[in-house]
Amino acid sequence: MIRIGTRNSPLAIWQANQVKVQLESLGHICELILQKTNGDQNPTLPIYAMGIQGVFTKTLDSALLDNKIDIAVHSLKDVPTLMPKKVKLAALLKRGSAHDVVVHHPDFKRWGSEDFIGSGSLRRKAQWLRKNPDHKIENLRGNLKTRLEKLNSSNWSGAIFASAGLERMGLLKNNHERLDWMIPAPAQGIIGITTLKQNKNINTILKNIHCKETEICAEIERSFLNTLEGGCTSPIGAHASISDNTIRFEGGLFSPDGVSAIIHKKEIPTNEAKGYGIKAAQLMIEQGGKKIIKQIKSQL
Repeated sequence: MIRIGTRNSPLAIWQANQVKVQLESLGHICELILQKTNGDQNPTLPIYAMGIQGVFTKTLDSALLDNKIDIAVHSLKDVPTLMPKKVKLAALLKRGSAHDVVVHHPDFKRWGSEDFIGSGSLRRKAQWLRKNPDHKIENLRGNLKTRLEKLNSSNWSGAIFASAGLERMGLLKNNHERLDWMIPAPAQGIIGITTLKQNKNINTILKNIHCKETEICAEIERSFLNTLEGGCTSPIGAHASISDNTIRFEGGLFSPDGVSAIIHKKEIPTNEAKGYGIKAAQLMIEQGGKKIIKQIKSQL
């Protein structure tokens, strides 16, 4: 029996079930064990205002360490780049959509000069304000259905979501715009599985559902984030994709108000992937990133 730990939100359960189905197809018996995390227990306070990293992962880390579960399933973008010493990122499923979308209010007709937009993400806020400096960003937290209900009952023009979550829950309707210009959160759209390093048997099993291409992209994005000293709530975006043995990378570091930004775009051969996220981040630090990082820290 493989005990699969997950947050108790509908999206988290959906993602855990994807892992369960794949493991069961290999002949393993599995059960889901639901956990309520710190981030779920306070669904109104902005994540960045909680003052800690891993608000959605620490409870599951503890369950692993206490032998209450064998594996934990996460949205990888929620997993801090620095993990507990005994815990490892053991497998990644094939990536879904990495992009953000803005979902319109039911009465939306056209964008105005002083619209209100819902989002609980500093990264989305910074990039939206950089493009639309006269708009106002309203805090938006909760599971997907809750956030959509808040949008529909608000006076906002729209709210920003990860495309992958809406797609997975069957909630991505025609009333949205794909934000190709917005750099996603590092590892957005990726389902990650953590285990204890010492659990050799489970780690061997998980290799059978691991996607190597997703691992390469996630490693670049997460090492980029880590080198910029950014937690998963910082206004930092990163996206790597692979096609024809070429990695296309885009990274961005933004001041919380969106006024200052450093953006890096590069194409490299896949055989140069190792260490590239660190190189890209160091380059951005040399180009003035230190000043923006200091600004971020002073405002959070």
